Amino acid sequence: MDITQLLVNLTGFALIVLIVWYFWLYPKEAVQVAEVGGVQEVAITVKGGYTPDVIVVKRGKPVRLLFNRQESSLCSEMVIFDKINTSATLPEGQTVAVEFTPEEPGEIPFQCQMGMLRGKIIVQ
Repeated sequence: MDITQLLVNLTGFALIVLIVWYFWLYPKEAVQVAEVGGVQEVAITVKGGYTPDVIVVKRGKPVRLLFNRQESSLCSEMVIFDKINTSATLPEGQTVAVEFTPEEPGEIPFQCQMGMLRGKIIVQ
């Protein structure tokens, strides 16, 4: 193996490590939800993913997630909450509310219908 092959291999390995870190190991900041009139409410933008995608709520208090889809991708036209058996269709350019009251602490994951866009709600 000459120096050129070694440099190409090391560069490829470094890029693989960077991709793994960015997509799976990058620490995401959680958003603490503000209470509005007794309801924990947060606006979520859907555009290439969910922003924010990690949301912290308090158990026993109603939660309202306001999804606003700003893209035409077929993947993002629905959001699914398997753990609480809820889903919603997200028309492009409209805000759709998903409401529930978390009773137990833990995580409630949500995703698009294809499983490519993901987020989670942390119940404290």
